[in-house]
Amino acid sequence: MRILIADSGSTKCDWQLLDETGKEIGEFHTMGFNPYFHSADRVSEVMKGHPEVQRLSGEVTHVFFYGAGSSSPELCGIIQEGLQRTFASATVSVDHDLVGAAYSTFDGRAGITCIIGTGSNSCHFDGRDVREEVPALAYILGDEASGSWHGKRLLAAKLYHRLPEEVSEDFDKTYGFGKNDIVDKVYREKDPNVFLASFMTFIAKHKAQPLFQSWLKEGFEAFVDVHVKCFSDWKTQPVHFIGSVAYHFQEELRSVCAEQGVTVGAIIKKPIDGLAAYHLEHILPKLKA
Repeated sequence: MRILIADSGSTKCDWQLLDETGKEIGEFHTMGFNPYFHSADRVSEVMKGHPEVQRLSGEVTHVFFYGAGSSSPELCGIIQEGLQRTFASATVSVDHDLVGAAYSTFDGRAGITCIIGTGSNSCHFDGRDVREEVPALAYILGDEASGSWHGKRLLAAKLYHRLPEEVSEDFDKTYGFGKNDIVDKVYREKDPNVFLASFMTFIAKHKAQPLFQSWLKEGFEAFVDVHVKCFSDWKTQPVHFIGSVAYHFQEELRSVCAEQGVTVGAIIKKPIDGLAAYHLEHILPKLKA
């Protein structure tokens, strides 16, 4: 038995291979797969072109994929089809990244798990059921506090000449983008959400700027208001956070949570290790039965 577990955001995907005892025997990384932006053909093409996948594809018996955008049977089916072409003899299971996030932070207690990375959303997990209260509306209508949310503000401020002079000059030196370049990448090229989120490294570099501090506070406040306080028991249960934005800006996140009365649990950059541990304890025994 070889079990392949995947945690996929919209930007990148972490893969971990376990044997029948639950021991990790391999890991690799690919681009992220989101069925809103990627077809089954694209998934299959990328996976079959990866050297580690080529080596392992015949050994894998079970694939558990948890990914951004895989929020309905139809959307899960897109990813499942692409993976099934790659791992033809394996049993492939696809579910939402929220489910993977809930599994990875589960410590035996009911709690709220939030994702703040390229995009953002939240769920409640009591050990049995993963429950959403509000939908994830993606980078145009939602994704509060996410990388894409901040990227939109940075680019708009740049084009509106609202950035501090030294920050604007560093932006030009770092990226060299003009208005037409930005418009093309946001409105015409593929994966605009990933493009927008890529500017979080620049924001991190200048995060001491009052403008960026105000954005971070505003974003985390909006996230808590929409994605945490939607749960009736948010005041009495731990709230866990997963994702690069939550992890790298956890000082600002913790400050907002303290102001809002939110009890912060774990803050994790990548959930793949916790996800593997959950499968070892809760999923693997069922496969062996």
